[in-house]
Order: sequence, then structure tokens, then C-alpha cells
Amino acid sequence: MSTDIHPRNPFARGFSDLRIERLLSILYDAHAPLSYLPPHPSQQHWSDEQLERHPCLFNDTDALIVTPDDTWTAHADNHPHPGIVVQVIYGIFAHDQSPPILVGDLYSEALAQERIRQIAFETGHYSRCWEISSTHLPQVAWERLTSSSIPTGMLLEAFELPDSNALGFKLIATPWTDSNLHQIDVCTADQLRQQQLDAGLPAELIEVLHLAAQADVRLLIFDPEAPRLDGLPIYAQ
Repeated sequence: MSTDIHPRNPFARGFSDLRIERLLSILYDAHAPLSYLPPHPSQQHWSDEQLERHPCLFNDTDALIVTPDDTWTAHADNHPHPGIVVQVIYGIFAHDQSPPILVGDLYSEALAQERIRQIAFETGHYSRCWEISSTHLPQVAWERLTSSSIPTGMLLEAFELPDSNALGFKLIATPWTDSNLHQIDVCTADQLRQQQLDAGLPAELIEVLHLAAQADVRLLIFDPEAPRLDGLPIYAQ
């Protein structure tokens, strides 16, 4: 009987959808924290220098820079709050979270892009090898896998490590998501799962492999001596 099932993918690490948003730091009250808003759509193309250290009017969604020639009352209905733009920042938001969360902010777009390059996990540029306990597979599934040949194809390769009584899998074309699999013209993730079931792979193994592949894991090893991974089912051996 399985236990300890967690709704989130325990293989997921880091952020997979980082985006840069240019924001204006607005001072509107000396006793209140700064407010952060994007420029008005009509001023999105303005340079940072045209936005910084200028008075503005703002609402809940954006800030409008005003010049000495502007009539402030003409904008008061849509942008009722006055302030001044202290500086422009480039916020890095993780959009794989809901709602998106702020990971950090920098003071130029070039620095923000470099920071994303440093913290983002890009396929092919890092090692994604996991070693987890074999208790994440039922005994009957483990015996079936180790006593007979494992089907080939289906975006995975299996290998045994006899000295440690471990079983490994190389996952191909990860992540196993519909969007990525569509790019390589394979199938959908559900279709791949069904192919693996039809080939006789244990359902419990397939579930773990798909969680790992969705998190872009490339090598997954089940080892009796390896630690358990919180969030995965655990089976009595």
C-alpha cells in the first residue's frame, strides 16, 4: 500500500518560466513604502532616462509620466495619485508560480537577462541525475523489472547496476510535456504514458518517470540504499 503522496512534483527544482518586467519605483508618501508599477502603455518605449526622476500620476495598474506642459487634471480621472519616479528596476518574476513571485530585481535589462541565465536550468547545460530509494516502487513491480527484459523505445532506456542492486533509467527528450513533445513530433504526454502502459511497464514506475521527466530529469536511479524522496509514494518491501 502506498503512503505519503504529495500533490506537488517532488522532482521540481528552481524556476522554469522566468520573465523580466520593467517597473517604476514610485515615491508618493515619505512615510509609506515605494510602489512598483509598469509605465503607461503609451510610454513603454521610453528609455529609462526619460522615466527616472520625473513626476508621475498612477493608478492600480500603471504610472504615467507628466511633463511641465501637461495639465495634471486632464489625467486625474484615470490616474488619481501623484508621485515621483525614483528609479527604474527590472524585476525577475517566476511565472510557473501562481500568482507569479518576484525572484529579484536589478537596475538594467542586461543585468536581469544575465541573472536569468545564471539561475535558469537550461536543458543540456547541467546535470540532472537523481538517485532515489527503490521503496518508491512496489515489490511486485521491482521483481517484474529485474526478472525480465525492459521494453526499449518510448523515450527511455533502462540499465542495471548489479553490484548495488540498482536499476536506472535514461529519459529522452525531456521534459515530457505536450508542448515539448509536440516540437519533436512525437506524441502527447498522455499518449506516451499509454504506450508505456501497453508495453507492460508498471503503472507505479511510469508515474515516477513522468514526474521526473516533467522536471527535466535525465537520469533516474532506483537504489535500495538511496534516500527516499519526500512527496513520492512509499511501498512496503
